[in-house]
This record gives sequence, structure tokens and C-alpha cells, in this order.
Amino acid sequence: MGILSPVDQSEHIAPSQVYGWRPYALAFSASFASAMFGYDSAFIGGTLALPAFRTTFGLNAATATALASQIVSTFQAGCFFGALFVYPIITRLGRKPGLLIAGLLFAIGAAIQTGANGSVGMIYGGRVLTGLGVGSSSLIVPLYISECSPPALRGRLIGIFEIQLQFWLVIGFWVNYGVSTTLAASDTQWRITFGLQLAPAALLVGTMLLQPESPRYLVEKGKIDQARQVLARIRNLPIEHEYIAYEVNAIQQQLAGDLVITHGETSIASKLRVMRQPSILKRLGMGVALMWFQNFSGINALNYYSPTIVRSIGFTGTNVGLLATGIYGIVKAVATLVFMVVGIDRLGRRNALLIGSVGAAFSLYSIAVYSAVSNSFVTAPPLDGGAYYALVAIYLFAVFYAFSWNGIPWIFCAEVFPSGVRVACLVITTMNQWLAQFVIAFSFPYMVRSITYGVFILFGTAVVLGCAFVFLIVPETKGISLEEMDILFSVPGRASAKRAKTLEIIGEARSSNRLVNQEKATAGYYEKSDDV
Repeated sequence: MGILSPVDQSEHIAPSQVYGWRPYALAFSASFASAMFGYDSAFIGGTLALPAFRTTFGLNAATATALASQIVSTFQAGCFFGALFVYPIITRLGRKPGLLIAGLLFAIGAAIQTGANGSVGMIYGGRVLTGLGVGSSSLIVPLYISECSPPALRGRLIGIFEIQLQFWLVIGFWVNYGVSTTLAASDTQWRITFGLQLAPAALLVGTMLLQPESPRYLVEKGKIDQARQVLARIRNLPIEHEYIAYEVNAIQQQLAGDLVITHGETSIASKLRVMRQPSILKRLGMGVALMWFQNFSGINALNYYSPTIVRSIGFTGTNVGLLATGIYGIVKAVATLVFMVVGIDRLGRRNALLIGSVGAAFSLYSIAVYSAVSNSFVTAPPLDGGAYYALVAIYLFAVFYAFSWNGIPWIFCAEVFPSGVRVACLVITTMNQWLAQFVIAFSFPYMVRSITYGVFILFGTAVVLGCAFVFLIVPETKGISLEEMDILFSVPGRASAKRAKTLEIIGEARSSNRLVNQEKATAGYYEKSDDV
């Protein structure tokens, strides 16, 4: 077994055919939705800094800050409402139609922005539509992948969501650099960057047309035969294979358990009543807090306004700033790829957050110290060793963030909620994700102008508080099945000890069940012997 080989620790071991290319193709297809967000996060800041864009839309030093804030934050507002908008679609029509609609909305918004000719209103309108598409898909993708994945591959396949995002971040950064260095200043520059938004949207719609509906959704709607066909296709097994029968039966049992949790009701009101239970409220509070801490680390400020930040530490010139941020994107993408492929299930969620927070906070405080000493936000500092140290600190922040706050809040929220109310809980945590991004995206340009290097102190302090929150409140979820999360969050005591206590309880329960089964088998043997 190599380091990349899946380790199946479930009671019903999956056949080797299950771990072929098909689950990966499904995850990559759905994750083109995160590519839409990744490209947008990277290209918009550099595009707003292009002289040709500012000339076409009549921007000057006085209006550029306000417009940059409004253009970026309008997208976040669309994402916020997109997470709410998609809930009835995925519960009534399915996960696949939800992703297709999200891709089409994003494509329409991208086309409107590309066709804008000095009309800021068209930019705003297009940003709202692309935001609706990204917000909708950010809720669907982890849910869809988890419902289609073999248990031993679930974490890695959900991680493809974040890998795609980071890969397209790199593309967005380098597209800005490419049009700035190879094309003369004209509308062609910014039209190319806006128009390339259509690429991930087209890939999402095109590849998802080839993918099936979630088998769990099909079983929920009573389409059992269709669910078997889908599972047989994804698992690369004959439809009559006993593993297919086992999975369908497991989904049916889980859905029966969902009805017990909601007392047989399926309305939104009934789900909201269940979500008021202390155990679920506790998890919901943790998920919401992690989403806010993630954003107050300053990562989206770096993504959206990286050229501004790089200039503030002494790297002047549009091309130089875009080159530096392009390297930043590569560093963050490689670190994310390594962690999601080989680190997430080895280091664990809690340990990764704690270690990454220490490194990220140190990096942010280092940038703040340099900016304060060099007075870089007031006067252009020399491009000396201090400036390069600050740039390295930005890259170190990207590495530590990739190993901690980058994807873990999403994974945590996808795995801790009871299945009966999981989608409803994910709506709340996802909306908070986009609300937090909106706050940062809208306020960051003003914070840079008013408190200058204080923004890095603010972000560094938020990371320290997030680290303390994780240490005191958040338990480790690695190795705990979805069905056993209720035990983890019901165990009293310190957060650091909850996982060990949970595994002890689970182990005792499994030993007891095995003993009972052995006794039953033995009793049956002696009954047969007596008959003989």
C-alpha cells in the first residue's frame, strides 16, 4: 500500500474496482464550480489595477478605492444569497440540476461583464450573477461529492474542491500578468481577463452533463432502481453486485434514521426545530465561528487585493506586483495540493489548525512590523532586504494557511452535522462564509487607507484568537464516522480529550456487539448439534 492508496477501515470493505478513475472524474467535474470562484478571486484585483480598465470606466485615485470595494463586495453579496437560493433547488430537483443552474448563472454574469463598455452598472449586474452561481455551487459541491464517494476516498475527493480552487487562482494571477506584459494598454486587456471566467463555467456545465445524480438523492425520492444503476456506474461494478446492494441498503437505513431525527416531518420548520437541540447548536456555532475566523485571517484580502499589498511593501510597478502575486498563487496551490492529498487524514483537523495558526500569525505580524518600521504605506520604501523579507512572509503565510484554515472549515462543516439536517445546517454555515467574505472585501480598501499596517495586526490577532478557539472548543474529528459524531459532541470534558474518549466508547460498543454476535453464533451451533 503506497502513501496515496486508500485505506478502507469500514466494516464492509469495498472491492478494488471501486477505486478506479470514475470517482475522481466525478469529483473533478463538480469541482469546476470551485474553479469559478478561484479564478474570480485572483483576476479581479489585478484587473481593477490595470490602467486600461481605469481609463475605460473613468476611475481616478479618489474613486478607485470605492469602486474596487463595491465591485468585489457585490460578488460576495451574490454568493451570500446564492447559498440560500439553491436550497429548494437541490431538495426538489437534485444536486446535478443545481450545479448546472449555478454554472449557467455564472456564465451569464461573466458575459455581461465582458460586454461592459464603460458601464459600471453592467459590471455590478454581472458580479451579482456570478456571485449567485458561486454561492450556490459552494454549498452543493461538498455535499454532492460526499454523497457519491466511497468512504475511504471521501476526504481526498472533497479536497479536490479546494485543489481546483487553488489551481484556478494561479491561472487568474498569471492571466493578469500575461495581459499586462504582452498586450498594449487597451480594452482587450481587461476583456480577456473578464471573458476567461467563461472557461470554468463551460467546463462545469459540459462535464456535469456527463455525470449522474447523487444516488442518495435518488433513494430519498424513491428511485431505487435508478440509484442502483448510478452506483454501479460510479463503483465500476455489476448492478447485481452485493456491494451495490449493501450501499443502497445503508442509504435507506440512514434515511430512515433521518425521519426519526425530524420526527417523520420533512418541512423546513421541522428541521429548524431539530437544529435548536443543544448538541446541534453547539456544532452549528463551531462551524459558523470557523468560517468567520477563516476570513478574518486576511486570506481573501490577499487574494483580491494582492497587487495593492505587494506595492505597500516596496514592489512598485503593475508588472512587478502581478509577478509577485503570481508566485504567491503557485506557492499556495502547491501547499494545498500536498496537504489535501497526503496530509489531511494524517495530521488531522485540529492539529493542522493549531500548527497552521501559529505560522500564519507569525507571518502576518512580520509583515506588520516591516510596514511600520519602513513606513511603507506612506512613502515608497526601498527594495532592500526588508522588502524581500516581507514578501517571503506573505509566501509563508500562504503555506501555513494552506495547511490549516484553507479547507478545514469546509470539511468540518460537511462532516459534523446529523444527516437529517445537514443541508439546512450547511446553508447557514455557507451563508456565514460569504457574509464574512463580504465584510472583508468591502472594508479592506478603506482599512488600508485608514489604519495602514494595522490591517496585518488585525488579521494576525484574529488568527491567534482562532487558534485559541480551536484549542479550547473544537475537538478532533479525524477517524470518527458521520454516524458517530453525536457521540463525539456529547462526550464531556476538554476538547483535546474528546476524540480519545469517543474512540474508547466506540471500541467498547463494537467489542460488545462482536461478543453478542459470537454468543448468538455459538448458541446456534449447539442448537444444531443437539438436534443431530
